[in-house]
Amino acid sequence: MRAAERRPRDLSLSTCSKGPWSPSCRNAKQCDQSQGCRTRGASHTAGGRLGPPVREIGPDVSGWPYAGRVSNTPVRAQDQGAERVSAGRDSAVGEQVPAEAAKAAKTGERAKKATTRKKSAATATTGTSAAKQVAAKKAAAEPAVAKKTAVKKTAAKKVTAGKAAASKPAAGGTAAKKAVVKKATAEQTAAEEPAATKTAAKKTAAKKTAAKKAPAKKAAAKKATAGKSAATKTAAKKAPVKKTAAKKTAPAKKAAKATKPAAPAQPTAKQPAPKAPAKPESRAAMVRRARRMNRELAEVYPYAHPELDFRNSFELLVATVLSAQTTDLRVNQTTPALFAAYPTPEDMAAAEPERLEELIRPTGFFRAKAKSLLGLSTALRDRFDGEVPGRLEDLVTLPGVGRKTANVVLGNAFGVPGITVDTHFGRLVRRFRWTEQQDPEKVEAEIADIFPKSEWTMLSHRVVFHGRRVCHSRKPACGACPIAHDCPSYGEGELDPEKAKKLLKYEMGGQPGQRLRPPADYPGQPAPPLAGR
Repeated sequence: MRAAERRPRDLSLSTCSKGPWSPSCRNAKQCDQSQGCRTRGASHTAGGRLGPPVREIGPDVSGWPYAGRVSNTPVRAQDQGAERVSAGRDSAVGEQVPAEAAKAAKTGERAKKATTRKKSAATATTGTSAAKQVAAKKAAAEPAVAKKTAVKKTAAKKVTAGKAAASKPAAGGTAAKKAVVKKATAEQTAAEEPAATKTAAKKTAAKKTAAKKAPAKKAAAKKATAGKSAATKTAAKKAPVKKTAAKKTAPAKKAAKATKPAAPAQPTAKQPAPKAPAKPESRAAMVRRARRMNRELAEVYPYAHPELDFRNSFELLVATVLSAQTTDLRVNQTTPALFAAYPTPEDMAAAEPERLEELIRPTGFFRAKAKSLLGLSTALRDRFDGEVPGRLEDLVTLPGVGRKTANVVLGNAFGVPGITVDTHFGRLVRRFRWTEQQDPEKVEAEIADIFPKSEWTMLSHRVVFHGRRVCHSRKPACGACPIAHDCPSYGEGELDPEKAKKLLKYEMGGQPGQRLRPPADYPGQPAPPLAGR
């Protein structure tokens, strides 16, 4: 490659008789030398011939404003020889400068590459060494960890076996348990010592901490062992106490089973039966059971009667009106003075309200009751000629008289069968599962379908008698009930015969009855009169 075509790296290296390149050296005609400017890339030949067109160097190297021009300047003949010499010299210099620069650049690049390689090798060596060290540490620690784990498992098995052996009620169990626990603790401590030693060689602080914690762990283990031993001893002491209590209870239960239940109050009563059958009861079965219970109640209470003292239908009507929200005993203690003052409906219709209220005050709600008595007495006097009517339709038209009062009067004063649904009757027929109705009229209708009409009045007396004496509302005396074997609610009350006996009332409990003048066949005592009257 010719020197004129090379691109110089440094413009200051261009040689000319005039010195370094200057802007004046732009045309070969202005140069007094017989050579072209190598920087400009001109080429001169002898004989004034034009040299080959050479593209001038662009502005990125020299900054010439004539970048890209082609120089066809003629060369003088006399300058041909000098041009060749100069061209040779310029070529040598031009070749030498780029070669040295390239060599220096190559040397720098090689040095950089060598440095990079050394650094990479050093980094790789460091990483490999660290990885090798970590792997070596792990490999060295694995046997110790495996050994430690095996020792812990063995100790745990031994501790479990020791606990199982200690739980058996054999002599010396606690001592064996202590020995097993101590042995397991010692083996575990021995297994932990090598690891602790290695760790201490690396970390002194950790060794001191572990050394401080070791006695605390041992003390805690000893305390736990002592606590377990104490608990075992306490359990062992409690066990005989429980056994003794069980032994004491067993004879008591046997004695209770062996003791026969006390006989009921009436000789015709039967022993309590088990609970009601689980299967639903059919209508026919319920009717048979209800009638059987009625027959048994008739045997127990052959003297059943209305528990209000009366001598005629008017007195029974008045006493029944006064019995609302009070007891028959209180009514029986109040009516003697009332009937002495007003024996007939006409007399009572003409009574002063204040005087009447004062006489019936002990029965409660005396103002309302006095108003009802005055009204019904006036109605009897004006509408029925002072006589109590014998029909249900007429009785219910009187003030203060309802269906229940009318049935009481008809059944006991006129002999007309009727079912009296009062508080006790409704409660017991639902407890007997004869009906589930709550309304008194519906209860009356359903019970009337079960029993024949001839039994209605006495059935009412028997059920009310049983409810007041045995089958109480809150705590029935099931253990002394004469119809318990047919009662589906058996078990709701007291089952113990002796305790149930104490719950009986009136003649069945040895107490006075509610009537001051009871019937002749009544087995109990008459009620005492009201104090002060």
